[in-house]
Amino acid sequence: MPLNLMHLPKAELHVHLEGTLEPDMLLALAQIHGISLPYSSRDEVLAAYHFGSLDDFLKLYYAGMAVLRQPADFTALALAYFTRVASQGVRHAELFFDPQAHQGKGLAFLPLLEGIELACREAASQLGLTSRIIPCILRHLREDSALRLVDEMLPHRDRIAAVGLDSSEQGNPPQKFTRAFQRVRDAGLKVVAHAGEEGPPDYIRQAIDLLGAERI
Repeated sequence: MPLNLMHLPKAELHVHLEGTLEPDMLLALAQIHGISLPYSSRDEVLAAYHFGSLDDFLKLYYAGMAVLRQPADFTALALAYFTRVASQGVRHAELFFDPQAHQGKGLAFLPLLEGIELACREAASQLGLTSRIIPCILRHLREDSALRLVDEMLPHRDRIAAVGLDSSEQGNPPQKFTRAFQRVRDAGLKVVAHAGEEGPPDYIRQAIDLLGAERI
């Protein structure tokens, strides 16, 4: 009898919540919030999903973020993701998200966290799927922005699994955020980081040795 991989229990330990936004929800949220997109149809959005580099992906990734305007959007997005992957056998998921990318829209860290937590609770009760939340520091932004985010996060440290580092690697070495992640570790939180995707191998060393990353 052939093995059906869909039925095997799985853990998804690395998924960026904003990156789970699918074309139908992207277009629906854009219409709800009156946001103009460079796509007029689902097919055009799908065509844009064919990218050739990390930076090409990030352009689409950040464009999609524009339609996420309120905590309820994050609840809906996370619950849609949980529902989809639960049908594929996922029983535990760790969600990364980028608080700094939404600050310009007037969305502070705590309301975003609460919106995602609501979806996590619903996934646990309705789908039997457990989850953890990992906010990330955007490496293309300045160190002072990262330090402010850390100060926002630390009062809620018991509600997050770790702090991550993501976004465009080139010209943004991990050592740029040594002080921010020292604060994270001093608070007893774990560290995860993107490293070595487009940057040199030394970025991996820096992430481990300087930031204290336990997972790359």
